[in-house]
Amino acid sequence: MSKISILCLSAALLGSALHVEAKEGMFTPEQLPSIAGDLKKTGLAIPANSINDLTAFPMGAIVSLGGCSASFVSDKGLAVTNHHCARGSVQYNSTPENNYLKDGFLAKKIGEELPAAPGTRMFVTVDFADVTDKVTGTIDSAIQGRERYDLIEANRKALIAECESEAGFRCSVPSFFQGLEYKLIKQMEIRDVRIAYAPADSIGKYGGDIDNWMWPRHTGDFSFYRAYVGQDGKPADFSEDNVPYKPEHFLKVSAAGLKDGDFVMAAGYPGSTNRYARLSQVEYTFDWLYPTYLTLVDEWIDTIENASEEGSDARIKYEALLAGLNNFHKNTLGQLSGAKRVGLVPRRAQREEQLSAWLEKNDKQALKTALAELDAVSVEQMQMNKQNFWYNNLSRAQLLSSAQTLYRNAIEREKPDAKRESGYQERDQIRLKESVERIERRFEPSVDMAVWHKMISMYLQQPEENRVAAFDKAVGITSDTSSEELKSLLSAFYANTTLTDTETRLKLLSASREDFEKSEDPFIQLAVALFDTEMAIEDKRKALSGQAAALRPQYMQAIIEWQKSMGSLAYPDANSTLRVTYGNVMGGSPKDGLIYEPFTRLEGITEKDTGETPFDSPKKQLTLINDKQYGPYKLDAINSVPVNFLTDLDSTGGNSGSATLNANAELIGLLFDGTFESVNSDWDFDPKTTRTIHVDSRYMLWVMEYVDGANNLIEEMTIVK
Repeated sequence: MSKISILCLSAALLGSALHVEAKEGMFTPEQLPSIAGDLKKTGLAIPANSINDLTAFPMGAIVSLGGCSASFVSDKGLAVTNHHCARGSVQYNSTPENNYLKDGFLAKKIGEELPAAPGTRMFVTVDFADVTDKVTGTIDSAIQGRERYDLIEANRKALIAECESEAGFRCSVPSFFQGLEYKLIKQMEIRDVRIAYAPADSIGKYGGDIDNWMWPRHTGDFSFYRAYVGQDGKPADFSEDNVPYKPEHFLKVSAAGLKDGDFVMAAGYPGSTNRYARLSQVEYTFDWLYPTYLTLVDEWIDTIENASEEGSDARIKYEALLAGLNNFHKNTLGQLSGAKRVGLVPRRAQREEQLSAWLEKNDKQALKTALAELDAVSVEQMQMNKQNFWYNNLSRAQLLSSAQTLYRNAIEREKPDAKRESGYQERDQIRLKESVERIERRFEPSVDMAVWHKMISMYLQQPEENRVAAFDKAVGITSDTSSEELKSLLSAFYANTTLTDTETRLKLLSASREDFEKSEDPFIQLAVALFDTEMAIEDKRKALSGQAAALRPQYMQAIIEWQKSMGSLAYPDANSTLRVTYGNVMGGSPKDGLIYEPFTRLEGITEKDTGETPFDSPKKQLTLINDKQYGPYKLDAINSVPVNFLTDLDSTGGNSGSATLNANAELIGLLFDGTFESVNSDWDFDPKTTRTIHVDSRYMLWVMEYVDGANNLIEEMTIVK
């Protein structure tokens, strides 16, 4: 099989007799009937056309958390997701006195759950439709640049407004195939989400950043939320009077689990992949962007850790951010390593040469011209990104970011709702309020100032042409400003601001533009001073996006036609919409001499345990393991309870929390990670090394029953054997 065929493996190819080592493709549910033959051959026991409806079983049980996935497992709104997906809410509720990160949390009765962090949502899909004609069908091809960008946005906003005329729903119009298609997705937006159960970090984050992206793994990466609604069954804000949501569909949980080679599929909301990215974008990302981000994130992590003592309230406030930064850092290292291993740049160059040759051979000069124009626009976009990279990161300081958001909101509120920038419409006001409230438990002035000091210091090291005069003037800095002088300047900002107060920030959500422009708060004054510069950058970005919006669909049309000529059907890059990926329980050998078994055991926990974070399993758990208290969850093939397992499923970020299902669509685990060797699959699918890591349902049930006594939740779920 050619490299190109491997890279763009499709539904039609999967249905052929060709052998592959792993199943490529994060398929949209409506594509599944097209690959029904291979699904059945791989082991699916139910009809493929029974799993292609987003609102029917089992897909109707799968929900989005807006960055992670979850699934309902009872008729009382109980939903299971990854521990690391719920950890931000656990952190939000934690204090040194009640440190739920350290001790875990369990609501023994319905109604005793903790409110999740402000802004936590569950999205239940209720409708889905193709709206391509309504988004781009009426736009003349001659319209380009900012005008095209604005027309597409206006059409999307009009569709969303009509869809959301019924209260309690959130609608979106994502693009597929880089703007070749648009779909309207309607979701019930459940706003009252509560933590029902989260194991302690010593289980849910066992192995920490050391084991992250690694195999073998022994992480109990699971937690439970419960969804609440008003007594009328409709979404409502948090209230003691609310009742558990009754989903139309929920998953049964398998206590029998899996064995090596069994069929598996995962359903969830993967974030994004870049498998159709052009060569210039690949080179920019791997030669400049990722290495630059590593430098930034290294400094960011060190700054937070140096400014907050471990175990202090300040450190607790930044635990969720630190976890995310460490995860990103290790992922990026894996991306760079993977790109080098598979020769991503030459592979992508070869693909473009072959596509170009096919276009030439088939007399498709118009498409060839469009690709050249797209590459030219991409170069402009990348140059702009490089120029503004360090300036854009100055808003990592939460008070500056908050001031800019609040000021922009005041300006947007002067406009008719349909004309406002997305993110500032009436539909967004509650989210803005929640983001303001969320700062309360995720902010410490001394840490924020240390981060801002570090970001500005790195910004000052950049060439003059990458600096922003408005920022330098407003803050009072030059290339000669010393570290101590900078610290003194920034100290004045934090000493004289009122934005550290939650009530003050909330009041500013309804303040006028004039109120901001008269303010004496230094962060607000800075936001006002930067506004014109921000708008100029945004205008250029949107103009380039508008140009790309006219060209990218033509590129994807070329890809689709080319793939079709080779007997295959392209699938769209992941874009945070529901996808299904399938394959088998499978170990691997990513390189010579390195063998990955498909399952890890309870005994692996004791082998790793040091008594120190992150290898500090609870003493009760260690005793149970040493006494071989397996209960009914033992897998005879490994003579233990399986903790985590590997599959050859195709996954990416955002798949976290995805339901892992067996041949009968029963929950047999949760997808939570990939191996270090496979993270580069965001850009290039390598069937030899792609492996996905799941927490086994048997380990979940074992921990719940024997370690944490969460029998009330076990009794609530439908357990099958």
